[in-house]
Amino acid sequence: MAPSEDRSPHVVIVGTHLDQLHRAPDTLIAGGWRDFGRPAAAVRRLGVRVAIVQAAWEDAEREVDGVPCSFVCEQGDPFVRLPGGWKFRRQPHRLLERVAALRPDLIHFEGLLFPQSLRALARAFPHVPILAQDHGTKCPRGLRRRWYRWGFRPLAAVAFTARAQAEPFTRAGVLREDIPIYEVIEGSSPFTPGDQAAARAATGLSGDPSLFWVGNLDANKDPLTVLDAVARASRTLPDLRLHMCFRHAPLHAAVQTTIAADERLAERVRLIGEVAYPGIELLFRSADFLVQASHAEGSGYGLIEALACGTTPLVTDIPSFRRITGDGACGALVPVDDPAALADAIVDWSRRNRAELRQRARAHFERELSFTAIGRQLQTAYGEVARRR
Repeated sequence: MAPSEDRSPHVVIVGTHLDQLHRAPDTLIAGGWRDFGRPAAAVRRLGVRVAIVQAAWEDAEREVDGVPCSFVCEQGDPFVRLPGGWKFRRQPHRLLERVAALRPDLIHFEGLLFPQSLRALARAFPHVPILAQDHGTKCPRGLRRRWYRWGFRPLAAVAFTARAQAEPFTRAGVLREDIPIYEVIEGSSPFTPGDQAAARAATGLSGDPSLFWVGNLDANKDPLTVLDAVARASRTLPDLRLHMCFRHAPLHAAVQTTIAADERLAERVRLIGEVAYPGIELLFRSADFLVQASHAEGSGYGLIEALACGTTPLVTDIPSFRRITGDGACGALVPVDDPAALADAIVDWSRRNRAELRQRARAHFERELSFTAIGRQLQTAYGEVARRR
């Protein structure tokens, strides 16, 4: 169904992911799923007609920030279970029926993880264009590529945080080489800068500068490179302090050993551990800089939250971070696995006017990363994809 020239397309956002914890819809809306419905609400405020249909463990009809949302439970076990623990999703008949009742002009499919479900949507709505948005999916390998290629062949367009993130998928043939690609930030944050001095008084974060880490202690996040950089930078910045928040920590023992073995780190690094959301907002407000050394990221929620709080990022030069920082317009981008370069960035940016940096970071967030900005990005993508059909 093609939209008329004088109105925006009616978009139905379809999520086929089932919550692994079997939580109720109201729990997911209340924060169980981060940002659920907020990008849709942002694009609705720009005049786009939008609704959400989400796979769930129970039926429910809700309104999320003005957006109608249908949670749909399939009858019986939603999975076909095979020997050896393998399983795959059954065709979501009830979900497809709910989508059909909404008569969409365009379908926004959440994620690049469910090729069979996407193909089922394409069969059910052969004349409705489908845009799929990536949420940090790694390109499949081996025979799985054929499965994904088959499932994603009907796509009209895809959205990634950064265009470069689509390259592994197109090189592998999982996505067509000619498929239109849109840059849409995956999520945003309601955090605000607040008062840094008051935040420091509440959190106890100290340091000149005060560096903040948020992320798992694992090989991809690479905390050991950050510790090396902090040790190097401390020669020039003796009052530097690093505060580290994390949940999963496979490298916890290695991090502790590294800190204990270097007196430059032992007196400057504080391992905080996990801080429940949204309490972490005060920690972002307290810090001067966010430091991250990730090798790859689908997006970068911690980075987005830092910018929302006016905290300047000193991070690795990877596609998603490049996109989120505006190619380094509001922070440093350094090579992956390069502690010397990160140390130089810490020293360099610590010498700059931090009040001005905080203003620049927040201004960039409002312009490029806020829910309003995401709404504009989606509005553009929806309009172009709908007109192309």
